[in-house]
Amino acid sequence: MGANMSELENPHGFSLVNTNQLVECHSKDQWKAQFDANKGSNKLMVVYFTAPWCRPCKLLEPYIKELAAKYSDVSFLKIDTDELMAVSREFEQIDVLPTMVFVKKGKETDRVVGAKKEEVQMKIEKHRSF
Repeated sequence: MGANMSELENPHGFSLVNTNQLVECHSKDQWKAQFDANKGSNKLMVVYFTAPWCRPCKLLEPYIKELAAKYSDVSFLKIDTDELMAVSREFEQIDVLPTMVFVKKGKETDRVVGAKKEEVQMKIEKHRSF
């Protein structure tokens, strides 16, 4: 007789991973809604570019989920580069996976290329505080 509870709570169809903050975008519209919502705030957004075939991405993902749970004041978005190639093209030179792009107020502030756990956390600490 209508929408189920998850559709009411999550009208845009974002996939929330467990109870943390990692949002998987599966369409250009989902990405745009998340990006636009973040653009007007001073909140740090970490865009995690990955692909299902990428072994370093698979090894890094549990750590990204941990960071998303730890830093509730930071938005974490997951983009599958095979699924959303157009989004990948919006950010120049996403040609190595995984890549994490740090965005504030709609502008890239930094990035980490490769599965560099310590560097990812260091950049989060650096950019969330100003």
